Amino acid sequence: MEVTLQARPEAIKLDTARTALIVVDMQNAFLKKGGLFDMMGMLDEGRAGRAIANNKRIIAAFHRAGIKLVYIKMVYRADLADAGGPDSPNYWKEKGREMARKNPAQRHKFLVEGSWDAEIIDELKPMPGDVVINKNRFSGFFNTNLDSVLRTFNVKHLVFTGVATNICVESTLRDSFFHEYFPVLISDACANAGPDYTQDAAVWTISNVFGWVADTAELIKALK
Repeated sequence: MEVTLQARPEAIKLDTARTALIVVDMQNAFLKKGGLFDMMGMLDEGRAGRAIANNKRIIAAFHRAGIKLVYIKMVYRADLADAGGPDSPNYWKEKGREMARKNPAQRHKFLVEGSWDAEIIDELKPMPGDVVINKNRFSGFFNTNLDSVLRTFNVKHLVFTGVATNICVESTLRDSFFHEYFPVLISDACANAGPDYTQDAAVWTISNVFGWVADTAELIKALK
């Protein structure tokens, strides 16, 4: 079925049989008290709450419509062998690794396999048939089988939600453009990290250069 989504800078037609929802990093680390962002003073509960509520609505709509869902998780191996050492910029810039350096006794607490931090929040747990893909860098395409999974399901249009808009969501969305997918950001189902202008900058860049931008109400209206 083809639907028309009112988006910016112009409407885009989505073939629902070739569309997937990409839910990026909706994890305890980035959305909950006691998680990584909270411990670093980066958690905005208002933003997090809005993103969670809108993701619940969107995920329910996609399940009702029978459209494929893919969850992306930021998670390192238990032995941290894929986290990057001092020669890796990820070691210095990724916030989980930064906290691990500052708190070596708790290095397995932050985004490590098996930790509470790394788990998808209870409100958005995947259902049978949903795909979950682990990543260890900001982009969901880097060193993962995401592209292979999407091509197996003949997907061409990607709808993006998650956190953080200006970090992992934007990184994955940009990579999807380079892989020849048509990406749509649902801006009010994403939460940014940092000042408000980082959200505004991501939305401007995506709508003008890398894809399309819509909101939750527009997306649900189109799916109906």
